[in-house]
Amino acid sequence: MKYLFIEYPKCSTCRNAKKWLDENNIEYEDRHILENNPTKAEISNWIKKYNLDIKKLFNTSGMMYKELNLKEKLVNMSDEEKIDVLASNGMLFKRPIILNDKIFLNGFKKTNWEENIKS
Repeated sequence: MKYLFIEYPKCSTCRNAKKWLDENNIEYEDRHILENNPTKAEISNWIKKYNLDIKKLFNTSGMMYKELNLKEKLVNMSDEEKIDVLASNGMLFKRPIILNDKIFLNGFKKTNWEENIKS
């Protein structure tokens, strides 16, 4: 089953994840998150399909997250507003993201990927 791998190529975590995918012969389609940012419709679909907590999609250690003071703002935002913010800039996502019909993972934790991604 082929995966969609959404990454920011300059991110070291994304590079490590991509290396792991290649070493494990996992088939994937690569997508640059800044050139093809997830849309509101995609994000909404992911949240429903994979039963995701929107807050866990945010890159809370990222500069953009901090510059926009999202730690304070997210508390008072609706889910729709959070989706709008995520759709506005790929740098706000916790990366990398890998998904297929059955799984959605964001961030690269090798043990988690080993448990959830099968070749």
